[in-house]
Amino acid sequence: MSRRDRIQQGIDQLRMAVPDLQGVLLATNEGMPLVHSIDEAGDPGQIAALAAAVTSLGRRVTESLDSGSCQEVSVLGSDGQMHLYAAGPKAVLAVLGPAHMNSALVQLAARNAAQQIVQAL
Repeated sequence: MSRRDRIQQGIDQLRMAVPDLQGVLLATNEGMPLVHSIDEAGDPGQIAALAAAVTSLGRRVTESLDSGSCQEVSVLGSDGQMHLYAAGPKAVLAVLGPAHMNSALVQLAARNAAQQIVQAL
């Protein structure tokens, strides 16, 4: 199985573990989408760019606060949420869902998926 197939398998398993998800995407820290499973309404390029920007800000905050490396960032809106997880030093895993989604379940499943993806990279 190729590296891309192993990453896609991890993304697909995450979507099965949390049925409410609207999308999962792996992007470079520069904002380029690598592998994704996004609902039709989503634009992988835009999501990847946003994920990279927010993750970069999270890294700056943790560095400024001397809190170590940034592991995850969550953005909760009135109609949706986005959770971002470090996937090694060069990638970010973005997880998108509706506002009513169980954030604790997402965090548990996504942290595991991020670790699997790091191993595949």
